[in-house]
Amino acid sequence: MDLIEYEHDYDEYIDANRKAWNTAASIHAQRRFKQLLADFVNSDYSALDATALEWMRLIKIRGLAVAQAGCNNGAELLSIKRMGAGRCVGFDISDGFIVQARQLAGASGIPCEFVHTNAYEIPHTYDGQFDLLYISPATLGWMPDLQRFFQVAQRLLKPWGWLLIYEVHPLQDMLAPTADSDQPALRRSYFDGTPILANVGFDYYGCQTDAGPAYWFHHTLTAILHGCLTNGLTIEDFREYPHDPTGRHARLEGQKVQLPLSYVLTARFAGIGA
Repeated sequence: MDLIEYEHDYDEYIDANRKAWNTAASIHAQRRFKQLLADFVNSDYSALDATALEWMRLIKIRGLAVAQAGCNNGAELLSIKRMGAGRCVGFDISDGFIVQARQLAGASGIPCEFVHTNAYEIPHTYDGQFDLLYISPATLGWMPDLQRFFQVAQRLLKPWGWLLIYEVHPLQDMLAPTADSDQPALRRSYFDGTPILANVGFDYYGCQTDAGPAYWFHHTLTAILHGCLTNGLTIEDFREYPHDPTGRHARLEGQKVQLPLSYVLTARFAGIGA
């Protein structure tokens, strides 16, 4: 990944990311999708890791209406529905991954709705429809305008609805790749807000594939917390973890000196006049 000069041309960034993720979708379809279809035929299969499962149980999602922004191929949302959630709707910028999500839903018989849209343009017909909005690892970094994203999050939630963010820790954006070393090396300032050119790594099943150009946006924890607090979301819990749910810095897990590699934040929307 290389730093680029920052410009507020969000439409250009969003369009580039959509094209890159559509390229990735076709690669994933060739390398992994048949196995994923077979996995979901098994009624015991879940695409959620232990941390996500724990928090879904803590929130008691049975019967709750759940949305996921940046749902990719829908595997996580289908797994949430399988846990007993109520209405489930996933939104994603890639029409290629939305096609895969609908195929997985059909093959598994799990009723979920999948909508092709970028997060900022989720139709207002979904406003106030959800008890939980789930943000999964490596989602917020694709959002160039974080404040605007939290505005959308707020409008999707019912009064007292939950926001659950399970994300890679923004500290990761400081680190150089660790493929050949257990020792982290710093590559940029934590407070550097310039976008990162992310034109490799979209095929996270093992091959560094050029799918770009695409743009990743570094958001500090301050920006994330501020985005919640200034949009009517009351923070309920915040916890950091020494594991990387994306596997990019898995070599740093279990080291004697540990770094925060992921976090979970929960917040609730009190609702207008509440």
